[in-house]
Amino acid sequence: MSNYYSSGKRSREANKAKKQQEKAQAREARRERGPREIPIATAEDVTGNLPSIEDAMRAIENPGQERSAATIPVRLFVGSLSSSTTASDLRNAFSAYGPVADAVVMTERETGASRGFGFVTMSNRKDAPRVIEALNGADLKGSSIVVNVATERR
Repeated sequence: MSNYYSSGKRSREANKAKKQQEKAQAREARRERGPREIPIATAEDVTGNLPSIEDAMRAIENPGQERSAATIPVRLFVGSLSSSTTASDLRNAFSAYGPVADAVVMTERETGASRGFGFVTMSNRKDAPRVIEALNGADLKGSSIVVNVATERR
């Protein structure tokens, strides 16, 4: 009787049997080792660099010793502007209440005429409530302006 197996098929079957034997040995070795220990995270691993409650309370009680972290800017919407109001007018009016990072008056694309509103970005968000209270309803170039914190388009 002749052998119908090719040498390639014989070697593939031998490799398959060898891999199955290696898997079985590895499985048996894992069973003998038993379950491994699961690493348990420490509180420091979980919290990372968060300040402790004591540090946070000290920062609240001693505001003069604030960290020198960068301030967070806030963008304010300014509405009901007169057609003659410019970005520099906005910058001048708002700079009395804190540093202004940016001021822009929105204009029509075709004509370049003012659309009657603009945006002012204050460098520090902590200045926003004071600015809104002082300038909302104030007169700027003959028009009573509206000042609010800017929101996303609807």
